[in-house]
Amino acid sequence: MTVYLVGGGPGDPGLITVRGAEVLARADVVVYDRLSVTSLLDLAPARAERISVGKAPGRASRPQAEINALLVERGRAGQEVVRLKGGDPFVFARGGEEVAALRAAGVTFEIVPGITSAVAVPAYAGVPVTHRGLASSFTIVTGQEGEAGLPVDWEAVARVGGTIAVLMGVAKREEIARRLMAGGLPADTPVAAVTWGTRPEQRTVRTTLGGLAGEPIESPAVMLVGAVARLELPWYESRPLFGRRVIVTRAREQASGLVERLHELGAATVELPVIEIGEPDDGGVALREAAGRVGEYDWVVFTSANAVVRFFAALGAVGSDTRALGGRRVAAIGPGTADALATAGVRADLVPERFVAEALLDAFPPGPGRVLLPRAAVARDALPAGLAGRGFTVDVVEAYRTIVGRPSSEALAAAATASAVTFTSSSTVTNYLAVAGDLPVPPVVACIGPITADTARAAGLTVDVVAAEHTIDGLVTALVETLGRAGPTPP
Repeated sequence: MTVYLVGGGPGDPGLITVRGAEVLARADVVVYDRLSVTSLLDLAPARAERISVGKAPGRASRPQAEINALLVERGRAGQEVVRLKGGDPFVFARGGEEVAALRAAGVTFEIVPGITSAVAVPAYAGVPVTHRGLASSFTIVTGQEGEAGLPVDWEAVARVGGTIAVLMGVAKREEIARRLMAGGLPADTPVAAVTWGTRPEQRTVRTTLGGLAGEPIESPAVMLVGAVARLELPWYESRPLFGRRVIVTRAREQASGLVERLHELGAATVELPVIEIGEPDDGGVALREAAGRVGEYDWVVFTSANAVVRFFAALGAVGSDTRALGGRRVAAIGPGTADALATAGVRADLVPERFVAEALLDAFPPGPGRVLLPRAAVARDALPAGLAGRGFTVDVVEAYRTIVGRPSSEALAAAATASAVTFTSSSTVTNYLAVAGDLPVPPVVACIGPITADTARAAGLTVDVVAAEHTIDGLVTALVETLGRAGPTPP
């Protein structure tokens, strides 16, 4: 077995390398520092042991010698161990010391380089560390000399020329600026200080060496000193939802699509899974029985992707597959449900133009016939009642239950300062109100469609956004139109 020293990158979880994600996916143990984005830990298997050795509020970091011993112990025990570090393990991260301990103990190891904040953070701020005619070199220096174990000759660094990237130097910025100027850099040398780089909380302060000490700069920050700091090539902070914090209330297994879209547009997300998908009260007996006799029906109607997944699992459980639907017509309430059907190998025969039960009824041909409707345990009766009114015999079968989720205390705390909350079903509304307690309602309440909006209004919420197209993309588009660039969420 092997101990992998993995660089997790500067903060944006998308910047971890392919190799880093690969070894995390099969880890038995993850030993990690305090990470700026803990979602990297989700790449490890649920069974993997997670051991924090970094400094956290109210708790000192574990001494380096103890970390070395822990890695040796777990490596010798035959476990796949990932030592996860922010940035790159060999850039001011003491990775060399850990590798030396592993090598001395005869433990197999592998180095998985990471993207260092010294390069990535300036890139996210639109500042190239080298630029034709401005800088042909760059120097990376730590502001915490104890990290390197050697004093920094700032006057000599000033004479090197090019770009200076200072990591962990906010607390000593006055001294650093003074000594760089003593080394010959003019007081008007441009400086760009980027806090929480590559994250939705990113902030860029532009100043000069002479003004650096007086600027309100927070840690963690990368400070770029040199002519390139005058360049402004923004892209990350120009995204339409940059600086906004949005609550996603979908079940965890369904949230990824919405979370990814919001991240692409610059938003920070708070995953608050207020619903969980559970088994039917009868353990799925009725669903399996219905799947076994699906050939008796003229139509099978799906009103959610969850119902699709559960129905085809039941079909497999009774020894059947999509061929059992031969000759049956299949309806989906919207494109998300139709996509789930397509994933299962079935093309929907009917998808209404508006993605609500009433529109599906309007598009449905007249009866008679038999309809199988696998759905959630609690759902509106508009669809089965309407189908019955059109001459169909409808068998409603419980495919799953939605139960109240239990978000973490950390997620609830982050939700307190959100710009918006998103609801994708009536159950997300009722369950959010059940778990939110005394949390303030965010300034913007966004609903995927009119039924969800009606539930929110009935619960006393003011609905600000109802997606014109009742899909995840439609919800995101409506959020962009409402939130736009009106200003970031407070950190």
